[in-house]
Amino acid sequence: MPDVLSDEEVERQLPEGWAYEDGEIARTFEFDDYLDGVAFASTVGEVAEEEFHHPEIVIGYEEVEVRFRTHEADGITEKDIRLAGLVNDEF
Repeated sequence: MPDVLSDEEVERQLPEGWAYEDGEIARTFEFDDYLDGVAFASTVGEVAEEEFHHPEIVIGYEEVEVRFRTHEADGITEKDIRLAGLVNDEF
């Protein structure tokens, strides 16, 4: 099982635009068009599937919220941080 990062480690390693809240790391991405957000969510899903680490994705009218947490570790791990960075690369 992966090691859970301390709050300080999470804050120090957060990729740009991400926040640490309620035991998860989260970011809301904004779009000019609903279908652009849906396409982005699909891309995030593909990246997550390749890495076998799946976020919570909430699609809104002009925004997509992505949240990571390693459930089996009951916290944030290096994998969450790394995948948040990969999601940023897709935006």
